[in-house]
Amino acid sequence: MDETGAVFVRTADGERQVGSWQAGSPEEGLAHFGTRFDDLAAEVGLLEARLDSHPQDARKTRASAESLLEQLPTAAVVGDLDSLSTQLAGVVERSHTVEADARRRKDDQRAAAIARKEALAAEAEEIGESSTQWKAAGDRLRDILEEWKTIRGIDRKTDDVLWKRFSRAREAFNRRRGSHFAELDRTRASSKKVKEELVERAEAMSGSTDWNETATAYRKLMDEWKAAGRAPREADDALWKRFKAAQDTFFDARHAAAAERDAEFEANATAKEALLAEYEGRIDPGADLAAARTTLRELQSRWEDIGKVPRNRIGELEGRIRAIEKSVAEAADTEWRRTDPEAKARAGQFWDRVRDFEDQAAKADAAGKAKDAEKARAQAAQWREWAEAAENAVDTR
Repeated sequence: MDETGAVFVRTADGERQVGSWQAGSPEEGLAHFGTRFDDLAAEVGLLEARLDSHPQDARKTRASAESLLEQLPTAAVVGDLDSLSTQLAGVVERSHTVEADARRRKDDQRAAAIARKEALAAEAEEIGESSTQWKAAGDRLRDILEEWKTIRGIDRKTDDVLWKRFSRAREAFNRRRGSHFAELDRTRASSKKVKEELVERAEAMSGSTDWNETATAYRKLMDEWKAAGRAPREADDALWKRFKAAQDTFFDARHAAAAERDAEFEANATAKEALLAEYEGRIDPGADLAAARTTLRELQSRWEDIGKVPRNRIGELEGRIRAIEKSVAEAADTEWRRTDPEAKARAGQFWDRVRDFEDQAAKADAAGKAKDAEKARAQAAQWREWAEAAENAVDTR
């Protein structure tokens, strides 16, 4: 600052006047113009930081830096303008690289966003065309829509094309789902009618006492019930309660009747136990087969006269009388084999052959034919062994 109050700044291009200060001391004047320089330097620092924080705005940042560069030769400030000029030139130069990197990232992000929406659209189209998992598919389409809203950075034209694909797929799914449930409603209405008829039939025979045939009829009704399919939930539950109640009424009555009948038959079981205890020690086919047969017929006659026993006792009691019957039958079979006339006749035929060969041996001896006699005796001995074996077989049967 000179004695007239003119303020100057020196740069690489020389010295130039930047203003005039008349309001105070020279120190205050220099401080004023220095503060203006600091403000300018702070603005340059903000431009540098903006390149890092907002790389997508690199072009705007460059334009601001170029504008400041143009203003520096006439800026009314006092400070290191050369360094500030170099700093601004660096911002301009670096902005080109930052802009290129930002553009490349933007292109990559756009490509990734397009690829993701294409994948979501393809998934939605597959769901819309073929999925029958109605709830899971509907939930998935809602999730796709929520994700779709978060994907940005696609040009409007491309985004519109992808959105139309997704929208058409969702509409196709909704149409198919609507048709499915409409058909399901029709089917369930038909099932309801069928089940109402089944309930009426079940209730009509719930009081039957024809236990076997009615139980079979209820099993057939149950098969028809399963084949009828589902009616609307509330109606199906109500109809099932009626159907089950009719079944329970019949089967409870059947069980009660069976219990009453078994109580009546319990006396028969006691009588048959006593009868077995009486006869089991008396029937001994090994000692006297004829007597055992006679006694068994008495047992069988009295057994039938007693009548039925409870179902849970049948196996036990029938097993005991069958064991007695089996012992008699086996003894009779053994006796028949032992006294079989045909077997005895075959043994007698063997002895006839023995005597024939012995006669031949005697005649050969008388005629002096020793060799023929020896041969006949050997044959007689062989037939004797066979005859004895046949007799033993008959005796040990």
